[in-house]
Amino acid sequence: MQYIWGILGILVVMAIAFIFSTHKRSINWRTVLGGLAIQLFFAFIVLETGWGQSVLEGFTKVVNNIINYSNEGIDFLFGGLFTDDSNIAFVFAFNVLPVVIFFSSLISVLYYLKIMQVFIFILGGGLSWLLGTRKAESMSAAANIFVGQTEAPLVVRPFLPKMTESELFAVMTGGLASVAGSVLIGYSLLGVPLEYLLAASFMAAPAGLVMAKLFIPETDDKPEPKEFEMETDSESTNVIDAAARGASVGLQLALNIGAMLLAFIALVALINGILGLFGGLFGIDNLSLELILGYVFAPLAFAIGVPWGEAVLAGNFIGQKLVINEFVAYSNFAPQIGDLSEKTVAIISFALCGFANLSSLGILLGGLGNLAPNRRKDIARLGLKAIAAGALASLLSAAIAGMFV
Repeated sequence: MQYIWGILGILVVMAIAFIFSTHKRSINWRTVLGGLAIQLFFAFIVLETGWGQSVLEGFTKVVNNIINYSNEGIDFLFGGLFTDDSNIAFVFAFNVLPVVIFFSSLISVLYYLKIMQVFIFILGGGLSWLLGTRKAESMSAAANIFVGQTEAPLVVRPFLPKMTESELFAVMTGGLASVAGSVLIGYSLLGVPLEYLLAASFMAAPAGLVMAKLFIPETDDKPEPKEFEMETDSESTNVIDAAARGASVGLQLALNIGAMLLAFIALVALINGILGLFGGLFGIDNLSLELILGYVFAPLAFAIGVPWGEAVLAGNFIGQKLVINEFVAYSNFAPQIGDLSEKTVAIISFALCGFANLSSLGILLGGLGNLAPNRRKDIARLGLKAIAAGALASLLSAAIAGMFV
C-alpha cells in the first residue's frame, strides 16, 4: 500500500509542475523520468536495503565525528557556560551556530584544495550524461549538494550571463531545492535525523533538475561551450587564508540565522496573539498561524504519504517552511519528532530540506544577480516560479522517501 501511496504522491507533485509548465510539448521526458529514476534508486538503496542503510549510517557517523571536533573550539570559547541539560534556546545559540561556522570554514578549505570540485565534477558530469542536461546546470545542481544557493552558482559563474532561460531557471531551482552543508548540520543538531537530511541533500540534485525542466523545458538548441572549466578559489592565498575566509562567511551566516530565528519566532508569537484575540470573538480560542497553515497544507501532506491523523501537523510545518523559512519549521518540528510516526518523521525531514521560501527571493536577486547583472530582470521574473519548483522538488523527494520507510 505504501508503494501505491508513494506513486500517487509522485504523480500529484509532478502534475502540479506540469500544469505550470511553459512549454508542455517541449518537455524532455528523458530528463524528467531519468531524474525520477535516480531518486527512486537512491532512496531504495539507502532506505530499504540493509547494506545501503549501513553505508548511510557509516556516512552519518563520519559527519557526527566531524561535528564532535567542532566542540573543541566551542569548549574553548564558552567553556562551562552550557551543559547538556540547558534549555533549547541556550543550546542552539552556543552549540548549533558555532558548528555552522566550523563547517563553513571546512568547506572553504576543501574548496581551496580543489577536493570539492572533484566531487562536483564527477556528480555533475554523471547527471549531465544520465539526464541529457547541459553541463553548467548539472554542475550547479551537483554543487548544491555541498554548498548553498549563493555559493553553488560560483562554479559556473562564467556561463551565467549567456545561459538559456531554462538553464538559468535550473540553477535557481537547484539552489532552492537544497540546503547548504553547513546549515544542514545545524538542522541535525536540533534533533532532525541526520541520515534523512543527508539522503535528502543528495536527492535534491536530480529533483531540482526534474522540476526545473517540467516548469521551463529547454527550447533553445544553441551549442554548449566546447570546454568546461569550473571556477576555483582565486582569492585565498593559502589554506589558512581559506579557512579564515570560510570562518568569516560562516560567522555572517550564523548571525543571520540567529537574528532571523529571533525575529521570526517573535513575530509568529505576535501574529498568534492577534489571531487568538479575533478567534476568541468567534469561539475559536486556539486560532493561530500554525493552525491555519496546518489545514491549508494538510491535503498536500496527505498526498505525499503522511497519514491523515498527522497531516494537519505536517501541513503546518510545510506551510511554515514556505511562508517563513525552513529553519523555523525545523526548530518547531524537532520537539514533535517523538510524538510522530517514523514515516511522518522521514517525509517531513525530506519535505523541509530546501531553501524554497518567500524570503529566498531577495537572496536570489542579491546573490545570483550580482554574479550575472545582465540577468537580474530574468531572475526577478522567474523568482516566484523557482520557489514553487524548489518546494515541489523537496516534496517529490519526500513522497519517494515515504515509499521506503
